[in-house]
Amino acid sequence: MQVSGKRIVLSTGLRTPIGQVNKSLAEFLPEELMKILMKELIARTNINPKLIDGVVVGWVGQGSHAPNIARVASLLAGLPYEVPAYTVQSNCVSGIESVSSVTRQILLGEGELFIAGGTESMSNMPYSIRGARKNKELKTLDKVMSNWNELPKDPNIQITDCMEEGITDPVKKMTMAATAEICAQIYKIDKTLQDQYARESYARTTNAIREGRYDEYVVPVKRDGETVLERDENPFLREQFMKAPDKIAKAPLLFDNEAMSIKKFYEMYKEDLQGTVYKEGETKATVSPFNACPRSDGAAVVLVTTEQKAKELNLPILAEIKGWALYGVNPAQMGIAPAYSTGKLLKDLNLKFEDLDLIELHEAFAATCLTIFKLGEENFQHKWRKKWDEEKINRNGGTLALGHPLAATGTRIILNLAYEMKRDPNIKIGMAAACAAGGIGGSIILKRYP
Repeated sequence: MQVSGKRIVLSTGLRTPIGQVNKSLAEFLPEELMKILMKELIARTNINPKLIDGVVVGWVGQGSHAPNIARVASLLAGLPYEVPAYTVQSNCVSGIESVSSVTRQILLGEGELFIAGGTESMSNMPYSIRGARKNKELKTLDKVMSNWNELPKDPNIQITDCMEEGITDPVKKMTMAATAEICAQIYKIDKTLQDQYARESYARTTNAIREGRYDEYVVPVKRDGETVLERDENPFLREQFMKAPDKIAKAPLLFDNEAMSIKKFYEMYKEDLQGTVYKEGETKATVSPFNACPRSDGAAVVLVTTEQKAKELNLPILAEIKGWALYGVNPAQMGIAPAYSTGKLLKDLNLKFEDLDLIELHEAFAATCLTIFKLGEENFQHKWRKKWDEEKINRNGGTLALGHPLAATGTRIILNLAYEMKRDPNIKIGMAAACAAGGIGGSIILKRYP
């Protein structure tokens, strides 16, 4: 969709440091992380909360403890009761969808000043018990607790890890890592290339953090006055490992082990391997924990408004929103979707790939990024690889190193782009793009302001 009729801009944006799953931010619920950012956003901009026309927040791991987390976080942050809020769930493009959703509302005349973002605590994703309520002996929590030891024996009871379930496609019956391996096998992306990409992502990320390129918009997370986390956690947990190519080469493969051999992988997913044939002694698995993004906790927000309203309220302006596009592909190859959403968006806006001075690309897996590079050039003549080599893609690092707090990542890459545009006057037009489980790609284009 092309934005026209109104000049819609991004003002102040913020994010938390990204915490590794079950580490520094594990004690913070997703609504708490969002509350911290909303309060800081109001404080930094000095706007009257009553002027906010609405709040939209993405959240993938939606749970009953915070129904409509956008509303819950808004109230916890002290926003007035009158400010409406709703939550979106578009898997890993949720943080882009929240921004595009409030932009639509502004275009429709539903308001002029909105908060958009995403939040996730993978550390707090629960385990679930399904099927208990239809058993009269298990219809209440007290009965469930008193019969706890019997639950695993009941064939009608399903005990589920919601984190594992949430990163498994229910249509194709495969994990997101399996979709990356499928891309690697079909498009011949070997492990060496993936590991090289991952090492470069880590190098760019750690350099950016050390040089303070994120400092302007990363908000340290505190509890009781004590700082819990002030910089992204994962890059430095694995920094030494990423300096050792021999260790990376020996990293365990997700689909070549006792639980799953690459031969078995081919047997399970042959319908989605597009005729790619397993060859004994030649076919190798490629995806490892170190060329895949880590599970994470974190949140991100941005103020979206009109140029006129920003000037009226004396708000800073980071960039102008020019348009966005979503595009669906086979869920078994979900990671390739940004190649197609980008193709659609550039066509809608009558732009060329060469017009993009900087791209922020969600790095779910090195395999999927490298497949985008290959498909983008083959199908659209978009030279992704060239831009990567020129550091015009993820120049300050990406998801592989930073981590992936699901719904927050889309907003996080938008902030990376917007603040780098502010820093570098040579960036006139930039794009943020992400893939998502279910086979959805989302791309959004920003223009330098003024």
